[in-house]
Amino acid sequence: MGYQRINVITGWATFIVALVVYLLTIEPTASFWDCGEFIACSYKLEVPHPPGAPFFLLIGRIFSMFAGGDVTQVAYWVTMISVLSSAFTILFLFWSITHLVKKVLHISKGEETSEQITLIMGAGLIGALAYTFSDSFWFSAVEAEVYGMSSFFTAFVFWAILKWENIEDEAQANKWLILIAYMVGLSIGVHLLNLVTIPAMALIVYFKKNETLSRNGIILTLLAGGVIVITVLIGIIPGLPSIAGTLEVFFVNSLGLPFGSGVIFFGVVFIAALIYGLYYSVKKQKVGLNVILLAFTFIIIGYASYTIIPIRSSYDPPIDENDPDDIVTFVSYLKREQYGSRPLFHGQYYTARVVEQKTTGKTYMRGEDEYIVKEEKMDYVYDPKHTTILPRMYSSQDHHKKRYMQITGLRDGEKPSFSDNLYFMIRHQLGTMYMRYFLWNFSGRESDIQDAEWVGISGAFDELPPTLANNKGRNIYFALPLILGILGMFIQYSKDQRYFYTTLLLFFLTGAALVLYLNSPPIEPRERDYIYAGSYYVFAIWIGFGVLTIYEWIKAATKKGKVAVILAILISVPIPAIMASENWDDHDRSDRYFSVDAAKNYLATCAPNAMIFTGGDNDTFPLWYAQEVEGFRTDVRVIVLSYFNTDWYIQQMMRDAYESEALPFSLRLKHYQQGGMNDYLPVVENESLKAGISADKYLQLLKSNEPKLRIPLSNGKYYNSIPSRKFYLNVDVEKVKSLGIVPKAMENKIVDRMEWTVSGSGMEKNSLAVMDLIVNSNWERPIYFNTTSINSLNMNLKKYVVQEGIAFRLLPINGKGGREFEVSTEVMYDNLMNNYQWRELNNPEVYYSEDYRNFCLNHRSSFNTLAQNLLEKREVERAFKVIKKSLDVMPNESIPFDYFNVQQVGLLLSIDKMSTYLGDSATSEVNVSEAKEIADYITDIAAKESAEMLDYYLDGNMTDQSELQKRILSLNELARAYRAYGDREKSAELEKLFDTYYRRIQN
Repeated sequence: MGYQRINVITGWATFIVALVVYLLTIEPTASFWDCGEFIACSYKLEVPHPPGAPFFLLIGRIFSMFAGGDVTQVAYWVTMISVLSSAFTILFLFWSITHLVKKVLHISKGEETSEQITLIMGAGLIGALAYTFSDSFWFSAVEAEVYGMSSFFTAFVFWAILKWENIEDEAQANKWLILIAYMVGLSIGVHLLNLVTIPAMALIVYFKKNETLSRNGIILTLLAGGVIVITVLIGIIPGLPSIAGTLEVFFVNSLGLPFGSGVIFFGVVFIAALIYGLYYSVKKQKVGLNVILLAFTFIIIGYASYTIIPIRSSYDPPIDENDPDDIVTFVSYLKREQYGSRPLFHGQYYTARVVEQKTTGKTYMRGEDEYIVKEEKMDYVYDPKHTTILPRMYSSQDHHKKRYMQITGLRDGEKPSFSDNLYFMIRHQLGTMYMRYFLWNFSGRESDIQDAEWVGISGAFDELPPTLANNKGRNIYFALPLILGILGMFIQYSKDQRYFYTTLLLFFLTGAALVLYLNSPPIEPRERDYIYAGSYYVFAIWIGFGVLTIYEWIKAATKKGKVAVILAILISVPIPAIMASENWDDHDRSDRYFSVDAAKNYLATCAPNAMIFTGGDNDTFPLWYAQEVEGFRTDVRVIVLSYFNTDWYIQQMMRDAYESEALPFSLRLKHYQQGGMNDYLPVVENESLKAGISADKYLQLLKSNEPKLRIPLSNGKYYNSIPSRKFYLNVDVEKVKSLGIVPKAMENKIVDRMEWTVSGSGMEKNSLAVMDLIVNSNWERPIYFNTTSINSLNMNLKKYVVQEGIAFRLLPINGKGGREFEVSTEVMYDNLMNNYQWRELNNPEVYYSEDYRNFCLNHRSSFNTLAQNLLEKREVERAFKVIKKSLDVMPNESIPFDYFNVQQVGLLLSIDKMSTYLGDSATSEVNVSEAKEIADYITDIAAKESAEMLDYYLDGNMTDQSELQKRILSLNELARAYRAYGDREKSAELEKLFDTYYRRIQN
């Protein structure tokens, strides 16, 4: 059997291994973060967050059809895109490694010996399998995100350029270049990461075309590759639509032509120019020009997947982020304008003061007959004394400032120096935000906890408390993949410097260069290791080369080539095997459903035709999935509070969606228009309104454009103001009672007037919109908040919310008993005990990452709140059932105990104590001894873990002060619970433990 056939068969065998692994560990439903959004938008071809991923959505739509009408299987089949893409990535990685290793060995075609074939296949297998089982790549391979498909495009184009290099026939070779261009164009519709491969591919083209290399030639080639990247990134992706948009506004506004005429004109001229260029190149026999134009054309054809975005947006789907249904809004969508920008080559430090605002352009929107100016684009001009080249510490957000100072040691108000700037870049951006991730993949990972460190050889043998030692995210590779990869780097450098520098360039562009380009802030909501998977892919090539290094060492020692090959492979095989063994338990997502179950629990909490305000991605995207794909509770309107600061989102809320009626706004869309007078409403208190202003009256003043509310801005425009920090809303008590929305037991708490204050210096548009809905829902449309959204509002409405589960309903009641909010005991009991879903949450075999464990905190807290309220009503039996339910669905074995379980100890002891004096009739179904027994069980676990973790932290391993505080508070809480219960022996034991650690902390 010849080399080529063996190479093909072994490559496909590697593909099958990867495919089986990913199929066995695939997540069966929508995971947290963007997955729920992408699955929902794929299923119905809706419009996700900018800049979108239209090609991914189109393929996702095709794959969703394999569900065969079973909506619960849609998520699985959309995730199969990542599974297959990732398996194909491994296939092309294998073939890339074998190509490069064969090149290093200088073997002519058809002259391969069995020894050389075995060595090359072994190198390919070891490198490809190491990447198969690497932390970040495996993570992306089994969820419905774009990174698996993006990796496939990167692997394919790099393999294709290597394939092109071996083709002698120029006509055939040119076809491969055009194929590569087409794949680059398609990749734009998935993710832009693929573009960074272009300079490396340009270098390969230069090496093939030139036997003799020159420094100037290499520099010019790299510059040409950079120009191509910039052309695609700026000239094509936003550039072509921007030109079309400019022409569109000119044709409509200046020439009086109908909407769309400018876009049609641009399209006709652009296509005609391309056709003429191709015709000219053929007629004049200009092969190079023809190839360039064809490559450009196929990039455009691939990029054309983006036309699905405005097409689908024009149909007003329920998920229609940014509403990019015309060329003007489409350009804004492509440029991600809603997210703002980060300074790259020159900009401000976080200490910089704004000295001026400059108008940099205009934003248009479609009017009735022409495009009208929506708002002026403004740029801040900063104090030049606080600016720098290559700014790294630029964010002025308070929590970002504190983190900058923590990392650099700067004091409050102290201006960073350029050396501080570079220190932050090297230590945090390149160190924490890249090298830490890189070493996670090839050395080892401490745990799955946010900000976990990497683990080296010595760290693998550290004595750790069981909480950390048994964390499934703790993966120990003894740095073996790292060592093998470094050996591979050296041997490629020594034997083939041309391709070493090509590989090194690709490694740099997909890693460190990306870090510098992204210029990340000091705090991220989640770990970002998946962004740099391209550089881990390149390092896997060097891991394959590492096999060659071991082979050469053994051969030099034994002088026996065949023995050296076998030993080199046998020595190397344990490395991907260790990675597979260590990573399996925390990458196996099978039987994990709680992301969707938690979303359904939020929706199930809501009364019919309700609206619920949510906060971030994990609060929202699983709810979108549950409604859009599984059709669950589509009568509930999910409202992202932060999106309420945009006019396009408010406009969408003004129309029906499924069974959910349009939201009852009193203000019209023009009052919420971006760039209008209500984007921000500063507080300018009027002495006559110190007692407050009616919310209803204030909305009427805004609606009538009351001049007295206006305050001038420095740019000559106006903002409306708030004349009083205090608002009130009169309540028709009898109507509220007639609606039956307030539990009978709380009817005496109904207030005839709700009062709240605005915190901070003013009110953003989202708070105005919330107030509008509160006033005009007239208590006929239920309003709910989740924990994130109620805490994000700058209006103190919490005293008027009633907890009905894991969500809070706004009602005109106020207990005024010192309690933060009221609890609807009966509704909440029914939700937690009967209506909520908990699939596989009690299964210790299922891996629940930190995201899932954190979401459980909300549910555990709700169980505790309900139990506490039941105890206050002396409903001991039901309180015990609630705690038991909490422990049954979220046992320590699957969701480790936390501070909320510590609180349950006090509740359980209260149950035991109350049952004694209430008598058997009150606790007929409660096993009294069991309550105390469960409390002791939780206490033993929590106290032991707290002591172990405190020992660990106080021995110099503390990374997070809040973790130490949480553990010491747990001991104190347990001691207090047993002291209140009257168990002096247990309380003394716990108090002694608490005192011991408290003294150590003080010292």
